[in-house]
Amino acid sequence: MTIKDTPEEWEIRATETPFVGNKTSVRTDDVVMPDGTVVRRDYQVHPGSVAVLALDEADRVLVLRQYRHPVRHKLWEIPAGLLDVPGENPLHAAQRELYEEAHVKAEDWRVLTDVYTTPGGCDEAVRIFLARDLSEAEGERFAVEEEEADMELDRVPVEDLVRSVLAGELHNNCLVVGVLSLVAARSGDGLDALRPAQAPWPARPFEV
Repeated sequence: MTIKDTPEEWEIRATETPFVGNKTSVRTDDVVMPDGTVVRRDYQVHPGSVAVLALDEADRVLVLRQYRHPVRHKLWEIPAGLLDVPGENPLHAAQRELYEEAHVKAEDWRVLTDVYTTPGGCDEAVRIFLARDLSEAEGERFAVEEEEADMELDRVPVEDLVRSVLAGELHNNCLVVGVLSLVAARSGDGLDALRPAQAPWPARPFEV
């Protein structure tokens, strides 16, 4: 048997959107279960995100430390951001985030992995890219604000990040999934066997 997620949509008898925020909203659906009963499901509607595991020539990952109010923590993360425009090309969004958050550009881009962050309560889909052949971006640095104004930037060896992840010291979803996926890819077919940067993404279709 092939282990593979498959698309499926159960019947929805009614739907409403009780809350609409700046970036996301909350939707309530009345969903028909396999036994015919109807159950109400509340979930966050999210535009989707991209994240970038930027790996330099010294085998270090570019990481950011940022305050996250919902969990009351400063978390070490990899550059990431929302797909602000419907149908936006995720590679272009990832390149933008790497520039804005770290003032870095990369010549080699691959898809590392695609994930649903919290499928039981949110429809957010994230594409995590691997970016290599890094260099300083040209031009002025992007003007940061709000939480990003307090952001710290560092480069940490892959092995140190893995150790901290397994010790329960790092918790950001994209960092954890990205770093462990990197290690798994290396031990498998190698990084050059990863999907190309413009690989299809059914969760958030886009035009090349």
